[in-house]
Amino acid sequence: MIAVKYPDKKPSIAIKDGTEKIFCLSRKKWLVLTPEEWVRQNFLLYLIEILKYPISLIAVEKQISVGEVKKRFDIVVFDNCALPIILIECKEMDINLTPSVLQQALNYHSSFQSQYIIITNGLHTIGFENKGSHIEEIHELVAFQ
Repeated sequence: MIAVKYPDKKPSIAIKDGTEKIFCLSRKKWLVLTPEEWVRQNFLLYLIEILKYPISLIAVEKQISVGEVKKRFDIVVFDNCALPIILIECKEMDINLTPSVLQQALNYHSSFQSQYIIITNGLHTIGFENKGSHIEEIHELVAFQ
């Protein structure tokens, strides 16, 4: 398990057109505030404010191909050479981080081959390092270097 200390800064929330919305710093737009979006935006702030990853190296909710199927990953962090280093799968807070959640992240990982795979529900975060032929659990997420 990774202990995530979220920053004091919180995502911007507003009522727009009668709907509660949250601002995505990466996509630079207001989105409907869902429980999963809440987790995604808070983890994004953790990456930017605490781990110091530049927002320019972070992609949020982009389409990828997993085999023949089109999917959307939650968050991918790239290095300065545009290689994926961290794949993050977000779930809403009341979803347990089960083996099926990890399998979903691993399916996305098959398209990316990132160095780290993270699953989080905002309350709990589990991380793994890609060791080529297997993955090993990690207990902290590396800061930007």
